[in-house]
Amino acid sequence: MTFDLTASLPARNFEMSLSLGPSETLAILGPNGAGKSTLLGVISGLLRPESGSARLGGRELFTLDGGTRRWSAPHLRGTALLAQEALLFPHLNVLDNVAFGPRSTGASRTEAREVARHWLDEVDALALANRKPAQLSGGQAQRVAVARALAAEPELLLLDEPMAALDIHTAPLLRRVLKRVLADRKAIIVTHDVLDAYMLADRVIVVESGRIVEEGPTRQVLERPRSHFAAGLAGLNLVAGTLGQEGITTPDGRVFAGQHDPDWSLVAGQAGVAAFPPSSVSVFLGDVHGSPRNSFPVTITDLEPHGDQVRVRASSGPSNTLSADITPAASADLGLAPGMEVRFVVKSALVSVYPA
Repeated sequence: MTFDLTASLPARNFEMSLSLGPSETLAILGPNGAGKSTLLGVISGLLRPESGSARLGGRELFTLDGGTRRWSAPHLRGTALLAQEALLFPHLNVLDNVAFGPRSTGASRTEAREVARHWLDEVDALALANRKPAQLSGGQAQRVAVARALAAEPELLLLDEPMAALDIHTAPLLRRVLKRVLADRKAIIVTHDVLDAYMLADRVIVVESGRIVEEGPTRQVLERPRSHFAAGLAGLNLVAGTLGQEGITTPDGRVFAGQHDPDWSLVAGQAGVAAFPPSSVSVFLGDVHGSPRNSFPVTITDLEPHGDQVRVRASSGPSNTLSADITPAASADLGLAPGMEVRFVVKSALVSVYPA
């Protein structure tokens, strides 16, 4: 059973088309305001686009093209939306919260509670069955919310940053729970966390300004990103330009040398990117001896801790920000500070070049 969507909402500068295969989890990545939550609102029926259509298996969710205007109510769609906050019913205990879905579709009290116990056990929360939501921690409440969503037997599970409100100790547990329960069902997860994408998603879509700018298998997108947002998530620098024999030529005419990725078919003159980790960048105060292939002036914008390193963020143009990771001792010796002009140097052997 597949899911297919095309939707346009000009008032929000939103226009997307996507498909989801059987038992596939799709991660939606993008900056704030990119249209991620709008997408989930359209799918769940909480937001009506101006045009488009959607089908979940053999069921039509909506058709809003031309003179045809058909729209299914949210509770008839076979979808379940799990938000950042658990939003449990405060007057019901955990067991009856989870049993609410089956009860609303006609199951008896006994049947609904049996289903609820099954899903509470699946998310390691059966021991919480008799507690009220006020007696739960944030992580416990979110696991109960997962169980409540699954107990409704949705054909498509929608997750809107489910780990965002959890602390660093609780999020890994919920991530492991989701990895197990999503293994045999369709799901779309909106996240800012690259670990969520790696652990949970078969495929990734990157959205910016209401449009899909990049998509593909999770590992391919995050290891060979073609958008600045995906590169930032993956912890890589990205320089855009035009492909050539030695690497890429940037819009300002600078040649950025690198190694052509053998997995890509390269055509000289087409748009391309050069990607490299911050750890491959050296920082110099003045001219660099030996004429390295990739040496360019930048202006430092920020210095911040990054593990046992210092991450030096710098601007190399109006819209191009790059990073270098150096030791605290090196930062102190160089006397680095925001506003300084320095040179970033990158060995071409450490730069991957591929089509954009």
